Amino acid sequence: MRFFGKKSPLGFSSSSTAEEVTQGVDGTGLTAIVTGAASGIGAETARVLALSGVHVVIGDLNFAAAMNVKAAIVKKLPDAKVDVLELDLSSMASIREFVREFHSLNLPLNILINNAGILSLQFMLSKDNLEQHFAINYLGHFLLIDLLLEKMETTALHSKIEGRIVNVSSIGHYMTYREGIRFDKINEEPSYSGFRAYGQSKLAVILHSNELARRLEERGVQITSNSLCPGFVSNTNIFKLPTLLWGLHIFKFLIKNVQQGAATTCYAALHPQVKGVSGQFFRNCDIAETSSQAQDEELAKKLWDYSTSLIH
Repeated sequence: MRFFGKKSPLGFSSSSTAEEVTQGVDGTGLTAIVTGAASGIGAETARVLALSGVHVVIGDLNFAAAMNVKAAIVKKLPDAKVDVLELDLSSMASIREFVREFHSLNLPLNILINNAGILSLQFMLSKDNLEQHFAINYLGHFLLIDLLLEKMETTALHSKIEGRIVNVSSIGHYMTYREGIRFDKINEEPSYSGFRAYGQSKLAVILHSNELARRLEERGVQITSNSLCPGFVSNTNIFKLPTLLWGLHIFKFLIKNVQQGAATTCYAALHPQVKGVSGQFFRNCDIAETSSQAQDEELAKKLWDYSTSLIH
């Protein structure tokens, strides 16, 4: 893993911004969905994609905040194309309604950025009675991809432009429970740990991304699937650490601002260097290592089957 500003082969580092890593990239004619784009790195991702000419569809639970993001983008970029649809990833019904509304826009879909996520120390269940980290960070996006994949395949086929699925994970996937994915204990409260539940959900994101990449390649579909870690980003809703931890001098070297935090997402979504690259994990705009559990193909297949049973 890369720390302290080490550069990728293209010269990008942890201090590179989303605008810098997409400079000169023309996304005109492309359409992207970005979940969780009402604030933080999601909002910056939406802005930079719009700056590159991409038609951006924001999916977020906070509709009013997402509309404010749209207004801010259009104010600076009057020709930007931005739509906002309500999306609650803790509710499968909401996800299905979001997909119906997206289809009604009659847009193609080139890029799907699964950015939304939470980190909470409190044990809570989703609207579908699943542990909230697993539901929002992972399973909601699993369902979203399942419902939108046909649209992406059609778009890639007709446009002859590679589709890209970008899944925001975290190096926090190392923090998961000992068994990796607790299939029979997803909703078990007595042994619940907020950080480990978060880690489990982010491990699930990588496992799913890798298995999806394998299946797409096996079918010869021109869509890639990659996961990434945006880094420790300040001023976001996802990662609020105790004041003492933020005060540690060693930790300050790892903290990114929102512009830097959105860089790897935008890189994976738009950069020509990533064309044809699939089933990889990125950090600081470069391929990075994951845990051994994240590379477990049998675990990935088991998770796929388990997740499929939950959404149907």
